[in-house]
Amino acid sequence: MPKRSPRPAATAALPPVPPVAGHRRALLRSSALATLAALALTGCTGQPRPAPRASEAHERPPATTRHALQRLVDDGIPGAASLTTRAGYPAARYSTTGVADLRSGRTMGRQDHFRAGSLTKTLVATVVLQLVAEGRLSLHDSAAAHLPPGVPATGDGDRSELRTVTIRQLLDHTSGLFNYTQDPRLSKQLFGTGFGAHRYDSHTPAELLRIALGHPPTAAPGTRYAYSNTNYLVLGLVIRAVTGNPYATEIRRRILVPARLDHTSFPGTDPALPTPHGRAYSRADGRRVDATSLDPSRAGAAGEMVTTLGDLNRFLAALLDGRLLAPRQMAQIRNEKGTGGAYGLGLYATELPCGVTVWGHNGDINGSYVRAAGTADGRRIVSYRINTDTLPDPAHGTAVLTAEFCSSRH
Repeated sequence: MPKRSPRPAATAALPPVPPVAGHRRALLRSSALATLAALALTGCTGQPRPAPRASEAHERPPATTRHALQRLVDDGIPGAASLTTRAGYPAARYSTTGVADLRSGRTMGRQDHFRAGSLTKTLVATVVLQLVAEGRLSLHDSAAAHLPPGVPATGDGDRSELRTVTIRQLLDHTSGLFNYTQDPRLSKQLFGTGFGAHRYDSHTPAELLRIALGHPPTAAPGTRYAYSNTNYLVLGLVIRAVTGNPYATEIRRRILVPARLDHTSFPGTDPALPTPHGRAYSRADGRRVDATSLDPSRAGAAGEMVTTLGDLNRFLAALLDGRLLAPRQMAQIRNEKGTGGAYGLGLYATELPCGVTVWGHNGDINGSYVRAAGTADGRRIVSYRINTDTLPDPAHGTAVLTAEFCSSRH
């Protein structure tokens, strides 16, 4: 649930200039797990590691991302980790560097839970497109036609409204709806000087939508790409109206259970992370704060998900290889024409320096940044995370992905 756009916001009428390839980046040092009874992961001690056993070299992909993750820690990030899965290797490669806890020095564990922010959007989009395939929704439907009772469709003075916004425009961020996390008063509470006093405040989707609709639209619907968390807040409400269930219930039934994502959850208003987990660090009022515990209803369908690297890889592999969506909906989720190449319908492409194109999404929320990307067929996936929400050098955005997907073409 970023307060800023994961893609550069278009500033002109469509089609906007395609964004610079890549998002966030990272670099790390690998922790080689020798067997299923995992060895303890070590931090950056500089001590030589034993050479991997011959059998392990055939079990796990190469440790391509370790230098990229290490560069992130060298930039001042407390800790970073990645998980790589490749077809042809029976086991995944987990790598980590830095620390999960600045006080204890504990390293990040492969099973650690963390907040995934806007990666929630890709799961929400998947459910919406499943409903489209079932004939229960159309991408051309008005968003206002699928709102639960009591949810506002217009703002004060009709300055902003949902009656002319379509489901497609919500999915690809061309609705023109104001991003509620950028409301000056709310932004201070969510990310700024008021974070300490307001970190446990609960918010309802209807309340957050009213804040968004209280601002003029950023553009007429369908004319400009502008990333807005409000779009997916509304899509969560649409899922509830169409199915009769909360969006989280539908995601569990349609995605988590079939794809065996046993460590992914939607906490609602619960501020605690499941065990195990490390710490999450953010900056508020010019200083570093521990943001591990907070009420995630501030994000809702735009970014409340809690997960693990393993679950992210399983989800993205299942999505990209066609297990979750029919071919027509797979084409729709990848369709970036409406945004000039900036964003599909809950997924976006990144062309790497070597010419390889990968598909995925990123996410950030207080104390956490994560990115997951894979080849179009889902046979090669990498997810990485850091335990803070801001990269010191945004130019590092594609380094982890480049290290993995450009290391070899096989």
